[in-house]
Formats: sequence, structure tokens, C-alpha cells
Amino acid sequence: MELTRRGFLKLSGGSLAAAGIGVSIGVQPVLAQPKKIRYAKEITTICPYCGVGCGIIASVSNGKVVGTEGDPDHPINKGALCAKGAALYQIANNENRMKKVLYRAPGADAWEEKEWDWAIDNIARKIKKLRDDNFILTNEKNEVVNRLESIAAIGGAALDNEEVYGLTKMNRSLGLVYVEHQARI
Repeated sequence: MELTRRGFLKLSGGSLAAAGIGVSIGVQPVLAQPKKIRYAKEITTICPYCGVGCGIIASVSNGKVVGTEGDPDHPINKGALCAKGAALYQIANNENRMKKVLYRAPGADAWEEKEWDWAIDNIARKIKKLRDDNFILTNEKNEVVNRLESIAAIGGAALDNEEVYGLTKMNRSLGLVYVEHQARI
């Protein structure tokens, strides 16, 4: 019997398929399941890294994130996570994480620590000044437009629908025209 290359491939493939069928009778696949942390509360959230919006279950104990895993009930990722999403708990539990406001004045070469209240008030004052100085009431045809083109806003993937809704309402109430979201970019 002469065996051609094509015949060899057919015979090999058929033998492997038959062996696979014979071995797998009565065997059920077992999916890897992460061990649950018994003393932690599970909270669902969204991964903040990219615009995909993968669902994550964060295990929280005493106000501290002690573990994260993919949410198998989430319609986007169905429990799967990329490497960054799988290591998400390291964001909250990182001694290098910034916890204070750092401000560098125009022309200064050093950063200085500021209070959160100072930072929020300063940002609000700057937004109000920009809006007051650049608000457009009417266009060149004398039509009422009530818009602000000197400020733009972008939402992030870490925001859920309710937060995006509130942020968009605030932006539109300021008259912003350029409103975008990371998931669309």
C-alpha cells in the first residue's frame, strides 16, 4: 500500500479524532472558579482601564478591596478579564497612590500640597470665569444658541450610566458643546 501525503494527513486526523471521542465519553469540562473570600462583601463595578466596560466583582472587607474577579453575569466580558482588569485591586491597595492634591502654580518649578476644598473651589472659580468670558448667546445669524465652546468634557470608562447621566446634565447646563465619552473614542 502506498501512502500519499494527503492520505497520511487524513489517516492521522481520523485517528486523533477517534481517540479523542473515545477518551472524552462521560467527561464533563470543569471551568476554573475563583475561590470566594468568605468574610468579604461582593460589590459589582466596571473596570476603569479602557472603553470596553467589563464587569468586575470586587471583594471588600473593612472598607478595603481585598480581591477582584470578572463578573460572569456581565453581558460584555462574561467573567473574563484582561491582565490589567485582573490586577485591578492593586489600584486601591497601592502605597504609591496619590491621596493629596498637588498644585504647581503657573511659572513655579515645585509642587505644593493643597486641601481638597481649595482645589474644588479653585476649579469651580476657573470654570465660572471661562464660562462668563466665553459664553455665546447668539450666532452670526442672531439665533439664540446659548453655548460654551472654550471647555470640553470627556467621561471615563469607570463611570456607570447614572454617573455619566449626571455628568452630561451638568455639562449641558453649563452650555458645553464638546462632550464626549471614552467608550466612543
